[in-house]
Amino acid sequence: MFWKKIPKEFEFLKRKYKGDELVALDTETTGLDPSKDEILSIAAVPIKGNEIMTSEALSLTLKPSGSLTKKSVTIHKLRLCDLQEGLDPKEAIEKLLHFIQNRPLLGYYLDFDVKILSRYTNELFGFKLPNPTIEVSGLYYDYKQKLIPQGYVDLRFDTILEDLDIPSFSHHNALSDAVMSALIYLKLQRRRHGKGSGF
Repeated sequence: MFWKKIPKEFEFLKRKYKGDELVALDTETTGLDPSKDEILSIAAVPIKGNEIMTSEALSLTLKPSGSLTKKSVTIHKLRLCDLQEGLDPKEAIEKLLHFIQNRPLLGYYLDFDVKILSRYTNELFGFKLPNPTIEVSGLYYDYKQKLIPQGYVDLRFDTILEDLDIPSFSHHNALSDAVMSALIYLKLQRRRHGKGSGF
């Protein structure tokens, strides 16, 4: 049974979450294959009610096992020298699990982040990440379909931000992307409940 695989030190993951918080999550990786690429950085930002708790955010860099490709450096602006003081993957994943606890996770194309994190948790601790998830691009798609049935919905991150009048941070990194995903979620929640376009 799935729950039997979770070690005692992570028993909190077994409990059904009954609170009112979410955690916006994002990772930066060496590539787009969750079965083999490595995590370079992780960010997790709590959301409570209508507030993004940036002061409580977790931001981690991980030490890669090998060299970085030129393409990876170009995308993430993270060089090997920037990551030399990063955490060992096991330490980083432990910190992340204790931070997120059993709270639901949300993000943009979160399935990728969950898959690559689950590979790490499975290799290190013998279980896959069990937290419930909320996909903000799916929420946005449902929102647009109600406005324009059968219409084409552009799900690119920057397009969603522009359409919802959310400022795009100049540098995309794990922390800024997690915060922007949280902003998308809150803006869509307000519009769904008829509270206008602001926050």
